[in-house]
Amino acid sequence: MNHFTLSMPGPLSYSLAAFLYAALGYIFWRANWARQPSTPAASWRGTARFAILIPLALHVWLLIANSWGAGMLTIGVGNAVSGIIWLALVVYALSSLRQPADALYAVILPVAALAVLLPLVMPGRPVQLAMSPLLLAHIAVAFLAYALFTVAALHAGMMALLEKRLHEHAANRSLPNLPPLLTLEHLLFRIIGIGFVLLTLALASGILFSEQLFGKPFSFAHFTQHKTVFALLSWLIYAGLLMGRKVYGWRGRTAIRWSLTGFVMLVLAYVGSKIVLQLLLGR
Repeated sequence: MNHFTLSMPGPLSYSLAAFLYAALGYIFWRANWARQPSTPAASWRGTARFAILIPLALHVWLLIANSWGAGMLTIGVGNAVSGIIWLALVVYALSSLRQPADALYAVILPVAALAVLLPLVMPGRPVQLAMSPLLLAHIAVAFLAYALFTVAALHAGMMALLEKRLHEHAANRSLPNLPPLLTLEHLLFRIIGIGFVLLTLALASGILFSEQLFGKPFSFAHFTQHKTVFALLSWLIYAGLLMGRKVYGWRGRTAIRWSLTGFVMLVLAYVGSKIVLQLLLGR
């Protein structure tokens, strides 16, 4: 039986993708966030929006080439985080078609430049590729939820910076291409709302179909596990944020703090446990 294979990319390919992300991020930063925005950088902004497709395509090829091959699947911390950041960047790029906010690219592109290099540092171990459609669907929904909440966290961070600039009376001078704060806030809650639905589906499928997915039924002991505890805490925080928004009209710094706290819990639920297993315990 023939298996789908790709040649393993070398460090040069990863470095090229990281360089392109970083260079584009610098252009957007100079055009939007610098105290004295660069006119040449601003003139390159339109071209840079399309140029993002180049490192995005290279990044996804690196992910596929490093994850699949010869009937084996490699899902380590590096591949997982790199894939989540790639999905986050794609989600933001699509959402920005309707409401452009170039300033966020200056935040997310440097993160992508670091994330694309992670598989070199934490490559993971290959396992036999024998996944059921249910497990693949569960993984896909969970990854999409992580990607959306990553976008939401970066979005909240940008809103915090914008609020600071507004208090400094500098927003009109240094952020000319950013939508109003209220528009960004509505977009933040739209992203969180969709991510919350996906996270709910991921958690529910993990509980209801635990035996089919992981080979053992879900039991009370799962609630004491590190990953489950932080995943449920994240779900409760995002549920509280959405309820607070609907009932009490939460916004501004309250929304930003809750959003970032929920994201930290989500990161600890997956990445924290994986780093402990892969780096400290060698598993």
